[in-house]
Amino acid sequence: FLGPLHEGIYAEDFYLLERITFSNLVEKITDIVANMEIDTKNMSDLVMKIDALVSSLPKRASRYDVTFLKENHSIIKMNPQENDMIFEVIAIVDPLTREAQKMAQLLVVLGKIINMKIKLFMNCRDKLSEAPLESFYRFVLEPELILGANDMSSLGPVAKFLDIPESPLLTLNMITPEGWLVEIVHSNCDLDNIHLKDIEKTVTAEYELEYLLLEGHCFDTRTEQPPRGLQFTLGTKNKPVMFDTIVMVNLGYFQLKANPGTWILKLRQGRSEDIYQIVGHEGTDSQPDLQHVIVVLNSFKSNILEVQVHKKPDKIKEDILSDKDERKGIWDSIKSFTLRLHEEDKKEKDVLNIFSVASGLLYERFLRIMMLSVLRNTKTPVKFWFLKNYLSPTFKEVIPHMAKEYGFQYELVQYKWPHWLHQQTEKQRIIWGYKILFLDVLFPLAVDKIIFVDADQIVRHDLKELRDFDLDGAPYGYTPFCDSRTDMDGYRFWKTGYWASHLSRRKYHISALYVVDLKKFRRIAAGDRLRGQYQVLSQDPNSLSNLDQDLPNNMIYQVAIKSLPQDWLWCETWCDDESKQRAKTIDLCNNPKTKEPKLKAAARIVPEWVEYDTEIKQLLDHLENEKKNAILTHDEL
Repeated sequence: FLGPLHEGIYAEDFYLLERITFSNLVEKITDIVANMEIDTKNMSDLVMKIDALVSSLPKRASRYDVTFLKENHSIIKMNPQENDMIFEVIAIVDPLTREAQKMAQLLVVLGKIINMKIKLFMNCRDKLSEAPLESFYRFVLEPELILGANDMSSLGPVAKFLDIPESPLLTLNMITPEGWLVEIVHSNCDLDNIHLKDIEKTVTAEYELEYLLLEGHCFDTRTEQPPRGLQFTLGTKNKPVMFDTIVMVNLGYFQLKANPGTWILKLRQGRSEDIYQIVGHEGTDSQPDLQHVIVVLNSFKSNILEVQVHKKPDKIKEDILSDKDERKGIWDSIKSFTLRLHEEDKKEKDVLNIFSVASGLLYERFLRIMMLSVLRNTKTPVKFWFLKNYLSPTFKEVIPHMAKEYGFQYELVQYKWPHWLHQQTEKQRIIWGYKILFLDVLFPLAVDKIIFVDADQIVRHDLKELRDFDLDGAPYGYTPFCDSRTDMDGYRFWKTGYWASHLSRRKYHISALYVVDLKKFRRIAAGDRLRGQYQVLSQDPNSLSNLDQDLPNNMIYQVAIKSLPQDWLWCETWCDDESKQRAKTIDLCNNPKTKEPKLKAAARIVPEWVEYDTEIKQLLDHLENEKKNAILTHDEL
């Protein structure tokens, strides 16, 4: 029986239903029944009953037999362990692929939980121009549930790498399920620079699942388009706003981090809540007509929502991303004048937001020195923002002590690379991507301006001047590459070929230092534009060689770049010696001609670098001694 049937059902719909039913199963049953000696009067009922019975059964995939002409080479056969019912497993793999690396552990685990007879065919490619695999891989999968790391009898799920060659420089990285945010909580060496030849002990690293992701897609039911600039918050009844984010124009995607439990998703107070209202949602745990969406995270699998919104009847012509200041009324002007009277008081509470990324102990050493150089050259309170994804446990342990010692604020931010956005595999390129692709969603929405400073940079001037620099309506400002060191002309790739043609008379900018007006950046949906262009260009392995620089320079006509004065960034590779005395920051960029190591270059180029390094080292030694004394005192007790 079908029903109840509502308005909008027509005779053509029944004909379509009849044709689909007939072609799926009834046709085959009718052919069989027609050959049987059955009264024609009963044939229709019999076909209907058989169809009803068979259709209700679970569907089974057909069995495929794989046969080869010869099975002498490139095949592994394993017989079952018991003389009992067996499962016959046939696997066909190209051994030099990531898929084969995963399948190896899957087959091992499968062999432990079922009585399995296996044929493993090595389906190799005939010709290889280069090594298709450049990494060792272990898929962590256990045949049964085991106790966690807190139980002394078990270390929990473990990936072991044995017999690894000692000469190459290795990096340890973890590939996690889509909806997981994992951080490293302990390691006994620099996991970005593992040189087994120089390490006598076993390299160990312990990871922890810190957050589960709540992902979703949001669309305006009237326009059937993502609502540009719409903001969501996630929280609980007692703390309504714990996390916030902005909806991307790209697929209407949004992402929030959370832990297992019950959460409330709602529109952010302000223009989002004033203009829009939630009219429906799927994949949630509340009634579709509720304005506050309730979501229960009770699984380790990805939880993806779909949220429908539309503008309130009296707000149809309103735009979240419009600049209200551009069309102020008289009352707004009076309020603005009143606020300006208290501007000096506000400056006292002003905060300079500095963003940076680092991976590996060497660059974390540079990062601490960069921070100290910033603090020594400004009187404005400073808040540092660090990408948490790649920081070592050591850095995360030390940073609170540095904050207390030098009087700054800090926050660790993270964002999971969306599954629909083209993935990078090299850690350096992933970090470059984070520098430019997620500026609109990486920071809390209350942050209006942020300055990115490379870890291997020394600041010699007050960055407050850069933050307050007039960007002339551009969403961000970058420093162009220097032209003054003429003997490096042969290495200036942007002077010829594609870049010379694309930029015309515009300059190619360096990504070691830039300032971002996040309000303007979000208002013009710059992040969505950059991600859209990245998705197209990143499919070509020859494009975006320097991802964090090439992308914004390539998008200069769609997302404008304000060229900062050359003094804001000096680099010995590209700038002459005479201009160094005016430098407000010094970047330790690589020299393609000399290939001088950074530590050596830092001590030679920047005299104060050694002083900063010594001061930081003394602080770290002091913290280490305090830690040892605390352990000794505890042992005595």
